[in-house]
Amino acid sequence: MLVNCNSCQKKFVVPDGAITESGRLVQCGSCGNKWTQYPIEDIKIKEKIFEKIKLEKKITVVKKSKPKKNLYTPEYLQKKHGLIINESSGATNKKKSESSRQKNGLGFYSYVIILFVLFSSLFGLLELTKEIIILKYPVAETYIVYFYEVIDILKISLSEFADQFNK
Repeated sequence: MLVNCNSCQKKFVVPDGAITESGRLVQCGSCGNKWTQYPIEDIKIKEKIFEKIKLEKKITVVKKSKPKKNLYTPEYLQKKHGLIINESSGATNKKKSESSRQKNGLGFYSYVIILFVLFSSLFGLLELTKEIIILKYPVAETYIVYFYEVIDILKISLSEFADQFNK
């Protein structure tokens, strides 16, 4: 039996015995839509019954359109929320919002630069104190050597990556 998804209209093949007379909950594998699927004969009968009921009750509903109310008038805001809004204060609010935009803080690239400076300074500090650390903690020598090997590997791979774009 072929089953069509109500939402995305994708067709699925389902064994005939999988869907009983009482129906079965199925889910579309493409869009995830769930619906109750009935056997094909029952669907045709239900559609005919629904069309008959629809023709018998043919009711037209007319919606009355109300004029749209502006909820943000100064009078409404004062009455509802106790806010007093003057036209001159709107100009000062714009200036305040523009100045607050300028004070928002650092951007993404500023943080990247700060992190780069922080890591490079820590790396330089480790480079300067490498011998002192090894003398005081001999076990740390292998870790420091491995750390510098990883840094060298990163330098080589970054330079090769940059060379790909220079060609």
